[in-house]
Amino acid sequence: MSYLTPMENIFAIAEACLYDTALEAKLTMTHQAKTLLVEQQLTFHHNPTVKPIDLVQFAEKPVLLSPRYMPKRNLTTREGVIAFFHAIAHVEFMAILLAWDIIYRFRELPTQFYQDWLIVADEEAQHFELIRGFLQTMATDYGDLPAHGGLWEHATATANDLLGRIALVPRCMEARGLDVTPGIIERFNSQNHIAAIAILTRILTDEVTHVERGSYWFKYFCNEQGLEPDAEYARLISHYFVGGKPKGPFNLELRKIAGFSADELAWLQAG
Repeated sequence: MSYLTPMENIFAIAEACLYDTALEAKLTMTHQAKTLLVEQQLTFHHNPTVKPIDLVQFAEKPVLLSPRYMPKRNLTTREGVIAFFHAIAHVEFMAILLAWDIIYRFRELPTQFYQDWLIVADEEAQHFELIRGFLQTMATDYGDLPAHGGLWEHATATANDLLGRIALVPRCMEARGLDVTPGIIERFNSQNHIAAIAILTRILTDEVTHVERGSYWFKYFCNEQGLEPDAEYARLISHYFVGGKPKGPFNLELRKIAGFSADELAWLQAG
């Protein structure tokens, strides 16, 4: 079933994904939008009307709870593995919406910006589907367990702040995946859990590119506004991140590949 006809405009598709559709439709439209981009049939002219972020629609399940009510994620047990991948599935699903929201909410930017984040949205949808398929092999589906309710707060906090959104989402929250995922892969490697390793390796590979795109556009817009990127990053993270900044250890090698400067890494590591 096609959800797009006659929509071929990226902002119309973004609005439908964010406000008008159920989970399956969001996935289908995301992949179809990427196909339109590849086939050079996607348009980028925009209607200046932007709906409020607090009207964005989410799937009926999972139930969203605070972190202290999340199931335990002991990776040595079947239940713990299910809980872990269900949590990752929720992160990936929210990442689809975050990518669409940065497209939808911020207008009159370079076309390449919108193309980059559409590619991110499509890859996040692929990640979600890989994890969902894995969960289904374990007689579980996305929504069967509760999920962390705080992820979307990063979007609402930066709904009117493009630099803040880029600093907080790809260059802070997603960058945490660069720090922790290699260690989790090693834990699954010690159990010879081939399926889990393959999924997490795919996600990590794409995450490096997503964070790099965040770094590129963060520096682009800082330079456009006459701001010093390293200082602006520290200012924005200190402003938006609870606790002032994320705690280490940090994967310095992957963060460098993903566009973090030496000064940014030094600031993150400083006490």
